[in-house]
Amino acid sequence: MPREEALKLGAMALFGEKYGDVVRVVTIDPSFSIELCGGTHVGHTGMIGVFTIVSESAVAAGVRRIEALTGPAAIRYFSEKVSQHKHIAEALKTNDPLKMINKLLEEKAALEKKMEALEARELAATARELAAAAIQIQDVRFVGQKVEVASADALKKLCFALKPQLSDYFVVLTAAIDGKAHVAVLIDDALAASKNLDAAQIIKQKVAPLIKGGGGGQKTLATAGGQDASKLADVLEAVKSTLIVS
Repeated sequence: MPREEALKLGAMALFGEKYGDVVRVVTIDPSFSIELCGGTHVGHTGMIGVFTIVSESAVAAGVRRIEALTGPAAIRYFSEKVSQHKHIAEALKTNDPLKMINKLLEEKAALEKKMEALEARELAATARELAAAAIQIQDVRFVGQKVEVASADALKKLCFALKPQLSDYFVVLTAAIDGKAHVAVLIDDALAASKNLDAAQIIKQKVAPLIKGGGGGQKTLATAGGQDASKLADVLEAVKSTLIVS
């Protein structure tokens, strides 16, 4: 069929494909798909053999892309999957890998809950110790300590655990986690307002340059992370001096 005539019928030309003046038109359903065909790749459909879809994704609004394998490539794909299934079953020592994986996921979820509970109790105990060690600077309860925590998130949680145990507080906590520096600054709401203190500005101006990192947050709670964990003692002094000056 002439190419121009095919296009007038609504046939879709694929972007990037080259077509001659005479084209082959493949119609699945006139109301669904009429496309120009650059040429057949097999003499008959039986030559395609095995067909399997291996991926499906979005390429544009309302347009999906499906990728599939056929023939020997599809057979190799199935062979690899069977081999993977065999190795997984052997590693898990079971004939039903899916059942075992679901069991392991359930056990993992249960262990994570137990670990969260243990972490919460440990943080609460540490918070009590830090509150007891707070010192009075003018009219402020100051806590400046290097602590041992497993993550930056745990350091932040420790700040929240401290809040109900102190009033008029100014807290700076530091920790070396996986060789990197982490810092959290917590300031009582009323204290931040009365003394014009800003935890985020303290982090950016006093902390980040020392630990060779960056950070930010809110006016009453901000955090930072950096590469130089050897400067954590200097961080404590720098933040403490900010309070004394104010």
